[in-house]
Amino acid sequence: MNLTTIPADDRGLHYGDGLFETIRCAFGQAPLLDWHMQRLGLGCERLGLPLPDVKRLREEIRDACADLPHAIVKLVLTAGSGPRGYARPPVLTPRTLLQVQPLRFDAAADLKLRWCDLKLARQPALAGLKHLNRLEQVLARREWNTDEFDEGLMLDSENRVICATAANVFIRMADQWLTPPVEGCGVAGIGRRWMLERGAQVRELSVADVGRAEQCVLTNAVRGPRAAISLGSRRYLPDEEVRSLRSAWEQCFATGASGQGPDPQVSP
Repeated sequence: MNLTTIPADDRGLHYGDGLFETIRCAFGQAPLLDWHMQRLGLGCERLGLPLPDVKRLREEIRDACADLPHAIVKLVLTAGSGPRGYARPPVLTPRTLLQVQPLRFDAAADLKLRWCDLKLARQPALAGLKHLNRLEQVLARREWNTDEFDEGLMLDSENRVICATAANVFIRMADQWLTPPVEGCGVAGIGRRWMLERGAQVRELSVADVGRAEQCVLTNAVRGPRAAISLGSRRYLPDEEVRSLRSAWEQCFATGASGQGPDPQVSP
């Protein structure tokens, strides 16, 4: 549902009690919607939230983006209304909200990166999920407010590389794409899954690993793989393989084919 207001007793507002998905659509279809619904289902199971009617959600998402050739649909699922206090009511009535916006393409896809000072806390119960509490990312993004940087890379409390503020991070070393695990913190992103389906591997990464990497790429569900050209004083020169990743991602949304990944090898 599209709402201009929500009740003041909504648990999503008070406690971040809920989940969200940011879904890229093309020509009235959401090509990776299966993956989003699978992640939403996992999140509901982990947080103890009733799973909404997925068939109806699919229809509402497609209706929301039907009039736009390229759109972003944000799905927010809250635990619904409840009394004051952390305890949930005995019966939850989740609330679903949809926000749709036209997708505006960036003039330049390449990214200038920096390291964030704020460290991510490790919490396995929430790790991997797109839960509504994004205060760590909000505070990290406050660390710069100029055009000098496009994104910031984040470490956990033990100085392990985890992600960017709004993307997963991949580096290429010895011709192998690597990304950090997200069992302790971070989000299991849709763009991350796309890269893993194409052969990328999960491995703990250090600051030094990123510094000596051949290439660095950030991914999320809207922009897909985007090449880093700098990280502080470190410079990267994106090569043909990096460009081909982006081309393959964009091809997924060229026709808006429903229920398919960018090619047969990444079908859900």
